[in-house]
Amino acid sequence: MSYLRAILKILCLTLWTLPILVVQIIVLCFTKGQGAYIIPQLWHRGVCKIIGLRVEILGTPITDRQIVYVSNHISYLDINVIGAHLRASFIAKEDIAKWPIFGYLATVQQTAFISKNPRAAKQVANSLGDMVTQGKSLILFPEGQVSSGEQILPFKSSLFSLVFMNSDQTLPLQPVVIHLVQTNKNPRDHTMTMADRSLYAWHSDKLFAQHFWNFLRHRGALVQLIFGDPLTPTAGQDRKILSKIIYDQMENRLVNVSSFPHD
Repeated sequence: MSYLRAILKILCLTLWTLPILVVQIIVLCFTKGQGAYIIPQLWHRGVCKIIGLRVEILGTPITDRQIVYVSNHISYLDINVIGAHLRASFIAKEDIAKWPIFGYLATVQQTAFISKNPRAAKQVANSLGDMVTQGKSLILFPEGQVSSGEQILPFKSSLFSLVFMNSDQTLPLQPVVIHLVQTNKNPRDHTMTMADRSLYAWHSDKLFAQHFWNFLRHRGALVQLIFGDPLTPTAGQDRKILSKIIYDQMENRLVNVSSFPHD
């Protein structure tokens, strides 16, 4: 039964993605502004529905101005969870651009790909600078890797330099905590073992295709997006201090929300 469930989901994902992709390519021929995020957001919502990702929103996301969302990172599934609710460009490692199918989907969603190669630092800065100048909001995963979601990993403070790229003003930051509440491996049991958590979290050596297939075989997961208070950095503020302020706020929120069982 679980294999049939996974096959049906793959079929539905294919039928949902192909026409959406064609429409998005056409849209990008005319605009790469805010209007170009409508179709990707619709696609993410459909994907969440198909694969069983339920999302609860806590707090208020800032959507009326340009902003940098700062989030922890648990899984590639975070992209669908966040993308279903925010119209912004993700900042991702350049390796993702080379992924079959998903790399192209990320590209047409206007993802900003960054390289670890020091030689590409100027190119990366120019690319991000262009997006900032164009008024795009960005989604940053400053941990630089995925985790089990039980805690927030240390931030790479260098990534926070992008909030100072606009010479006229600094960009505000809004922390976003992804809290994995429950996987539906055992929907009647709200407690989670590491095996249950790993159904959503992709922090092991398991191959992407293997992990995604396993997730599709089950009923899905319940995830909370917890939006904190926005912070506007002062000009010239030390990025390490800024990183620490955001980290502490997110860690405190994750600890507090994890202390209470979900109804």
